[in-house]
Amino acid sequence: MKKKAGFRGTATAIITPFRDDAIDYEAFGAILDNQIACGVDAIVVCGTTGEAATLSDREHREIVEYTVDKVAHRVPVIAGTGSNDCAYAIELSRHACSAGADALLHVTPYYNKTSQRGLVRHFEKIADACDKPVILYNVPSRTGMAISLEAYKALAAHPNIVATKEASGNLSFITELLACCGDELYVYSGNDDQTIPLMSIGASGLISVLSNVMPAEVSRMTRRFLEGDLKGSAADQLRLIGIMNAMFMTVNPIPVKTAMAMLGACSVEMRLPLAEMSDSENGKLAAVLRKYGLSPKTEGWT
Repeated sequence: MKKKAGFRGTATAIITPFRDDAIDYEAFGAILDNQIACGVDAIVVCGTTGEAATLSDREHREIVEYTVDKVAHRVPVIAGTGSNDCAYAIELSRHACSAGADALLHVTPYYNKTSQRGLVRHFEKIADACDKPVILYNVPSRTGMAISLEAYKALAAHPNIVATKEASGNLSFITELLACCGDELYVYSGNDDQTIPLMSIGASGLISVLSNVMPAEVSRMTRRFLEGDLKGSAADQLRLIGIMNAMFMTVNPIPVKTAMAMLGACSVEMRLPLAEMSDSENGKLAAVLRKYGLSPKTEGWT
């Protein structure tokens, strides 16, 4: 039997807006309100798209606290608290739990990669230390290591490990994962372009990049599927594929933050090593936004 998960449908991997090298909470609060008004099912703060890697410890804690307070139980808040240092991951997780986050997102260790045995022990120790649901995050293209099926089987037995964000991009592997662990783990697509294919074989939803820009449309896609409108959800997936791909025309979150800046939601400011797109790339992105009925600013948005 599946354990309780935080959401079904669409969760937005929310951006972190900056201005003058500080978090722009005015812009962030407006973005959160708009997300909820547009029907997203959960908010993921301090993930890859939120540039968590360049947040200071103080900023990380503050933005989790702010998000919980601002969202005010309107939808679940999932806090990214992963680290390649198990002790620090536990520290961040305990803080997020005390701040009121509904669930925790834990990426696999990166740089100091480990064995599958070490990976299982890492996640189990974190889950033992916290009383909130843990969502694993498998994104080997970024971390250099993947969660194996055997590791998933072991981790699925832990009562606090309830789900995984699968961003491996490997449909065959995720199919096997759903076949062996789908009764114990909720699986969320970590790739916008694979959402409906994965939901059609048992995934519970999506942790989305595109929903920063088009929250209503992405939420409608997953909601249609969950309500049984398979044809409508498939049509949405196919219609949105162009802008989904545009969000990855260069390294995430550069395009999505640029798109949000073009739409007036925030500054394009990022922290190094992330850097702004070229004029040519900006032009291509603006053209895609216009194609999807959005109105990007052509000047003065930087």
